Amino acid sequence: MNILYKSLLISFLVLCSCITLTAQEGQINGVVSENNIAIPFANVLLKGTIKGTSTNEKGAFGLQNLSAGDYTLSVSVLGYQPYIKKIALKEKESKTVLIELIASSEELEETVVTGTLKAVNRLDSPVPVEVYSPTFLKKNPTANIFEALQNVNGVRPQINCSVCNTGDIHINGLEGPYTLVLIDGMPIVSGLGTVYGLSGIPNSLIEQIEIVKGPASSLYGSEAVGGLINVITKSTDEAPIFFADAFATGWEEYSLDLGAKLSVGKKTDALIGINYFNYDNPIDNNNDNFTDLTIQERISVFQKWNFKRKENRILSFAGRFFYENRWGGEMQWTPEFRGGTDIYGESIKTKRWEILGKYQLPIKEKVLFSFSYNDHHQDSFYGDTPYLADQRIGFTQLTWDKTKGKHDLLFGTALRYNYYDDNTSATETTTGNNPDEIVIPSLFIQDEIKFNKKHSLLLGARYDYDSRHGSIFTPRAAYKYKVTTNGIIRLNAGTGFRVVNLFTEDHAALTGSREVIIANELKPEQSYNANLNYLQKFYGTNGTFATLDASLFFTHFSNVILPDYDTNPNQIIYDNLDGKSVSKGASLNLDISFPNQLKVSLGATIMDVSNTEDGITERQILTEGYSGTWGVTYTIAPWNLTIDYTGNFYGPMRLPLLGELDPRSEYSPVWSIQNIQFTYNGIKNVELYAGVKNLLDWTPNRGNPFIIARANDPFDKEVTFDTNGDAVATANNPNALTFDPTYVYGPNQGIRGFFGIRYRLD
Repeated sequence: MNILYKSLLISFLVLCSCITLTAQEGQINGVVSENNIAIPFANVLLKGTIKGTSTNEKGAFGLQNLSAGDYTLSVSVLGYQPYIKKIALKEKESKTVLIELIASSEELEETVVTGTLKAVNRLDSPVPVEVYSPTFLKKNPTANIFEALQNVNGVRPQINCSVCNTGDIHINGLEGPYTLVLIDGMPIVSGLGTVYGLSGIPNSLIEQIEIVKGPASSLYGSEAVGGLINVITKSTDEAPIFFADAFATGWEEYSLDLGAKLSVGKKTDALIGINYFNYDNPIDNNNDNFTDLTIQERISVFQKWNFKRKENRILSFAGRFFYENRWGGEMQWTPEFRGGTDIYGESIKTKRWEILGKYQLPIKEKVLFSFSYNDHHQDSFYGDTPYLADQRIGFTQLTWDKTKGKHDLLFGTALRYNYYDDNTSATETTTGNNPDEIVIPSLFIQDEIKFNKKHSLLLGARYDYDSRHGSIFTPRAAYKYKVTTNGIIRLNAGTGFRVVNLFTEDHAALTGSREVIIANELKPEQSYNANLNYLQKFYGTNGTFATLDASLFFTHFSNVILPDYDTNPNQIIYDNLDGKSVSKGASLNLDISFPNQLKVSLGATIMDVSNTEDGITERQILTEGYSGTWGVTYTIAPWNLTIDYTGNFYGPMRLPLLGELDPRSEYSPVWSIQNIQFTYNGIKNVELYAGVKNLLDWTPNRGNPFIIARANDPFDKEVTFDTNGDAVATANNPNALTFDPTYVYGPNQGIRGFFGIRYRLD
């Protein structure tokens, strides 16, 4: 608990630094209103000072004990545009100001692009899109986007290995490979990049994160089967001149995030972002002689160029270089043991670079050419099992955006190039190594028919041709009914498809702890989805604002490919399911902002994800039946202090066991990760923040005799096998186990304090 005490001490010191006692004599009084109607509970603050208050029920406020000087009076309240006024105050002077606020529809005009490939008002989008801003990321600061998504309802970062801590993103219970990750609308993170590429995107340059739950293959092609995450970077107009964010934790994790904006001439602006993370402090709190958290060193450099053209036509280019060196394993492991059989370690070295760009053609019609390309090299050892892989993905897309009468049309064509090569059986043939290389052309069309202000219908279809599998057709439809000015009902239905490369996505296939069996030639997976969504925004007369977002979802998969851990505990068997896989459930998000600067976000999801084969239905492994998230934010304006309390909880999920004698629990318990943070912004351009992560000190070893099976014998040197290759119970192995790190469902990192500082120059 020393870490907890240290973190609370840090938080107390930050709090104390916010309080300054003064004895001054001037005062500023005033009334805040709209069209002569008083606005209660508005926040009134003198910027750069600790002086602040709120208006009373009659909209009146007073700031006393002020010395002579120049002040900047700031007034803000949800639902209205912010008000700023310069005030010069003489010694012992009393001034009265009348402040008229202007109503703002900003909360109703969140712009989204992911659902339709067009920038539209969130309420006008026929496809439900969830939007998360940088403010959301700051509530629980993390060193990468992967961890930040843990507080998004229905989205769960899944750790896939107890040793190397790699993972993927589950949306509504579906495995990570069903989630497509994009940067600025381009499918740049996929395959190997989904596992490792979500780390290292500089948070300082993120404008917002958009999430679509459900198939989106009609617009984005393969991999957008269960949903997609679009990371949108800042435009050069909105980015700060300079930004820095650095924090450290009680586990000696260090993160640095830098961003800057440069002007090159009158028509060219550039953004530069650097993200660096380092953790080099092996910890073994569960006493299994294995690192609880992977040792990591990571650097990512991002650059984006924007060129100003006539008629505001788009021209931008961006690039990112990513390097990471991580290892986990026995505590005494050092690099000289890499690839050997003396000391077990999983060592992964990753190099990756990406480019993407957009160019609007200089013609009257709105025609946009987009492209992306990434090159990923991985040099890995899982014990003495090498995994060397190269992946290259190129993507070009041409879209024509055309409005004609009631029709909002989008025509497009795309070309995708995939190259993959590794040292495993995935690219091995009878004639030798044969890298997987394919070009997939596509055509798509979309038409949103706006019948009137309340009703619209979106129809879309995509055609892809894969020489290995033939023609693939993916239609979709979306109906939108605007019930009220601030309320909307949306019904979406569509299809998705995914061409699979197991070895780029499934870490369990790489560890060497189980033999990989591919039973038959794998066919593309297909899905059918329906989603009913209701979104309503509420404005209270006292300044309270709330958003209700509720959904029912249903997805049916055919040809689904899932790893079979149960048939043989020493094997992972991959095959197309001869049956069906279904994901169904409901989710609810509720966001409330009160006029007293209290904000509450609540989310809950219940779901049933199952596989049916030979008339037997079984719950999918590593999938929770219910989950929830919350965030509570309270700002004490006079102290320039904001408190954030965030958390999540997950219901039981079925876990992969090694056989009937395995003493570990078949199901995980209900578990929760909770965090608290204090942020002080009373210094110009600076924020100080401190807090505690994982307040309950929860780790997955609770209630289990161990997490990693046979951690004392990772190379199975003392395991006895029968003629079928199955482990046999012996005196030193009474449970007939083999080394296995795949029994994992949550982070293995306990409670820790953190402290950080942000600097922003606009």
